[in-house]
Amino acid sequence: MAKKLTYQDLLDAGVHFGHLTRKWNPKMAEYIFMENNGIHIIDLNKSLSCLEEAAFAMKNIVRSGRKIMFVATKKQAKDIVTEEAKRLNMPYVTERWLGGMLTNFATIRKSLKKLSQIDKLMKDEAYQNLQKKERLTLTREKAKLEKQLGGIVDLNRLPAALFVIDVKREHIAVKEAQKLNIPVFAMVDTNSDPTTVDFPIPANDDAFKSISLITGHIGSVIEEALMERKKDKEEASLKKDEEEKRKVDTAVEEAK
Repeated sequence: MAKKLTYQDLLDAGVHFGHLTRKWNPKMAEYIFMENNGIHIIDLNKSLSCLEEAAFAMKNIVRSGRKIMFVATKKQAKDIVTEEAKRLNMPYVTERWLGGMLTNFATIRKSLKKLSQIDKLMKDEAYQNLQKKERLTLTREKAKLEKQLGGIVDLNRLPAALFVIDVKREHIAVKEAQKLNIPVFAMVDTNSDPTTVDFPIPANDDAFKSISLITGHIGSVIEEALMERKKDKEEASLKKDEEEKRKVDTAVEEAK
């Protein structure tokens, strides 16, 4: 079972540090505990409560066999999110968010198909017979597509939800998800609007430790859900085999 985070865990990671008071978003008022030296302090009890609620909802989504897309293009979050998403085999976007990545998914799929075709061509013997200039063009095009779409290369349908770090920075992704009624789970700092997402997790979205702790916990919850789904499928398969065996035994008995 995924380790439950404590108040002390969040405190040690600096999850409670918000932005300067002059940069705050009034809609975050209910999640702010106090002001200290011109900085807003996030109420960690609210953070724990919201994190638990988000984790429960995410677990149900993943257990049903659907995907959650990780979105984080800010420098201090890229590596953390990429590593966690790859480990869980979940789609992710850590480079620039391409407008229409959700709302114009058909076009994005064409680009993914093109990437697949280039990859296939480069493995073919015919590739070596191409002129040097043509090979160079294909190599550059592949590198560009991989940088932009590498994290969603296996995504053949829209994700069931988004996990976002910094909703202010990723506002285009959040808006696209809203248009398509895709639920958004997000780390929300004191300078952001929590009403733009379905499951806000009040937390410092700038510090490496804070991002790492929250993302790691979400990852553990998803991993647990994947294991439970696997177990459910195995049990269902076993039950089906037993049912088939019972039918055969019954037919044999009746034949006698």
